[in-house]
Amino acid sequence: MEAVTNPRRERVDAARNRAKILAAAAEIVSVHGVEGLAMAEVAAAAGVGVGTLYRRFGDRSGLAYALIDEREREFQSAFIQGPPPLGPGADPVTRIRAFLHALTDRTVEQLDLLLMAETASPFARFGGAYDGYHAHLSMLIGQADPTADAYVLADQLLAPLAASLLAHRLRTCGVTVDRVKSALDQLLPLR
Repeated sequence: MEAVTNPRRERVDAARNRAKILAAAAEIVSVHGVEGLAMAEVAAAAGVGVGTLYRRFGDRSGLAYALIDEREREFQSAFIQGPPPLGPGADPVTRIRAFLHALTDRTVEQLDLLLMAETASPFARFGGAYDGYHAHLSMLIGQADPTADAYVLADQLLAPLAASLLAHRLRTCGVTVDRVKSALDQLLPLR
């Protein structure tokens, strides 16, 4: 779930194969869910050999992490250097709200993949991307209210967006994405 900041340079054909593989895998996940993510089907859909897939990604979970990483890079770029209100240029509270709403959408978009990744081990959710989100929110909270405990508040704002909780609420309890976003707005300690 961690975005790579300095990926190694790929050969043109390897980059092309990677793009085809990730597009095929994303399509399979969108149609059949994570359960449908089988290496042989992805290789066939991408027009590459199964061996290429295994050499490149190792196994099914490696492929799933690559799908998460691709989307994670786009998301991080948007909140670090994209246009306001998600990116720089808006006031801190507006950016916090935009970030939480965008993170909700980003989590829902890849919910099954993130659920798999976040439950791989007891602390799998933390580190990497989570640390980036936490640092970003801590910074914005500190800008909005220098007296706030930004470090702890950032965790409190991120907690409702754990993939397991979000999946449970959306799928089992009938909570909607709009309701989640509205509740996050109510949690914002800074107005």
